[in-house]
Amino acid sequence: MNTNLATWHEVIFNQDKAKLLEILADDVVFHSPVVHAPQIGKKLTFMYLSVAFLVFFNDTFKYVREVVNDSETLLEFEVVIDGILINGIDMISWNDEGKITSFKVMLRPLKAVNLIHQNMGELLIKYQKKK
Repeated sequence: MNTNLATWHEVIFNQDKAKLLEILADDVVFHSPVVHAPQIGKKLTFMYLSVAFLVFFNDTFKYVREVVNDSETLLEFEVVIDGILINGIDMISWNDEGKITSFKVMLRPLKAVNLIHQNMGELLIKYQKKK
């Protein structure tokens, strides 16, 4: 298994937020399926991915396809949330130091996008109030 992919699996399946923070480049760019503008920087990307851990990772989450090289990782996933089968792709770019420089999430179907928009929005508001 590719080192970057192994690190990512360790982060998400353990929901290891300390390790997540460690592997994000300072200038990382996060592309959300529900926010039109890229979110730039480690702090914003960490916030979005931390909330995504809460929304996406339940007993049904699984990767169904992985396409990997040294600098790019495409991970197709499936998860059931509120009875809706969500299919998505995480597109991750890595630098030579093994840090994430770009993270893009794509989702389908539209019903899933709307559900994630609602769930993420509620949690992001709570997350920001804590800070």
